[in-house]
Amino acid sequence: MESSAQGAGAAGEQATREFPSVDAAVGPPPAAAQPPVDDAFAERPELFVGAAFAGGLVLAQILKRFGR
Repeated sequence: MESSAQGAGAAGEQATREFPSVDAAVGPPPAAAQPPVDDAFAERPELFVGAAFAGGLVLAQILKRFGR
């Protein structure tokens, strides 16, 4: 069967296209091959959530005093 970009052949065959194989895909290396990154958020995200909550409370108290 021959590939045709124009559509069906004379015998009513379907057109086929060639796609590159998955192995030929170019992209970044997998995460396991990359060196580990020292990221505090990735290790303890709850600390950042707690700090944001506490900061919000402090900001609310400051704005409350300005409103008086």
